[in-house]
Amino acid sequence: MSSISPIPAARGDTPAIREFLAGLADGLPADPGPFPVVVGVSGGADSVALLLGLVQLGFPAGGRLVVAHAEHDLRAEAAADREFVERMAERFGLACITRRLRVAEGPGGEGVEARARRERYAFLAEAAHDVGGRQVLIAHTADDQAETILHNILRGTGSAGLAGMPRCRILTDGVSLLRPLLELPRQLVRPFLEAIGQGWQEDLTNAHTARARNFLRHEVLPRCQAGPYPGASEALVRLGRQAGAVAGILAEAASHVLGRTSSRQPDGSVVFRGRDLVGLGRSLLAEMLLVLWRREGWSRRDMNASRYEMVADLLAAAAGGDPAGGGLDLPGGLRVALESGGMVRIGPPRLSPRQVPRHLR
Repeated sequence: MSSISPIPAARGDTPAIREFLAGLADGLPADPGPFPVVVGVSGGADSVALLLGLVQLGFPAGGRLVVAHAEHDLRAEAAADREFVERMAERFGLACITRRLRVAEGPGGEGVEARARRERYAFLAEAAHDVGGRQVLIAHTADDQAETILHNILRGTGSAGLAGMPRCRILTDGVSLLRPLLELPRQLVRPFLEAIGQGWQEDLTNAHTARARNFLRHEVLPRCQAGPYPGASEALVRLGRQAGAVAGILAEAASHVLGRTSSRQPDGSVVFRGRDLVGLGRSLLAEMLLVLWRREGWSRRDMNASRYEMVADLLAAAAGGDPAGGGLDLPGGLRVALESGGMVRIGPPRLSPRQVPRHLR
């Protein structure tokens, strides 16, 4: 479907509309302030429903909505999606910021989907800064959350990955990323759009099950729910909610330990002192490493739970007074080295004196 039609006020009291709007209202911040609110709209059903739901609710009451659309160079239909979103924004008198993102080709070591996601979030952060916004809203649903948690489990996540996507997180300085539909099942979205006579754009690549997330969406979760696990998605979301509460407490403790036991070096590496790690459990060490990777912006694409545990083993060895000499190469061009004096260095490989450029010696 791809037609655009006005929201018919006469249909505003149907059960499909009431249920969707009530769920959306529950996920919105109580007082967003007088600042513009940026809404990421791809043109798909979920993001279109989010935008029109916000219009229906008159959100934000003290500010204005700004539509942001990222046009990826991955599909021939991308231009049509952009035009659809632009026309929809114009119909409601909303500002619309678009940008074409070149993600089909990029540096090695990063998949196309990961690169597209990184570039998209960077664009949304910049759009918010440009209009003076403090919040960016995107349309992930409870089904997306279930898929994310299952994906993380199957690829070998740590405890933080069990929490899935947070409802709210910092996107960039002064800007928060919110997911107001994160508690709503996808089955509420299309009935809402159909009830108000609103079309959307279909991304045909979402049906390609060669992609891991699509495989889970179309092959795994539907079979579970149609078979012996009818509440599979709800159970995964509930697990994520519980794990998120535990992960928050653990991350706070890990952040404190990280600050107390490490120091950042001029070469971009981080050094830990083994004597400061004595008595810390492996789980806390592994969680501390997750906090470190996020803080430093190091690639986490191939850093699964087993790799974090191997690094934690080296930290534990330093705490136990093991001699220097151990090391481990990690994805993203990083290396962990157990050095003399009970020190552990994590970061880019150190250059020998002969490898350092003459002007830097």
